[in-house]
Amino acid sequence: MSSTIAAPVNWVEAVGKLHFPSKADRRLQELMDRNNEGLLDQSEREELEALVELSEQLSLVRGEALQILGKRP
Repeated sequence: MSSTIAAPVNWVEAVGKLHFPSKADRRLQELMDRNNEGLLDQSEREELEALVELSEQLSLVRGEALQILGKRP
């Protein structure tokens, strides 16, 4: 079932500009680095998985918004 709804362009543009806050981005990078070095404990591994999942979802939503706007990521 596909539907179309009206959305203000400025809202779609705002969605297209979403990104991780710098603190969360730094934490993600830190965990990825520690993972590459094999230094993560179980709680850090779970945190990394959650941040990666959130990052992937955010990228998909941004991509859809940019596609609606006819822009490239």
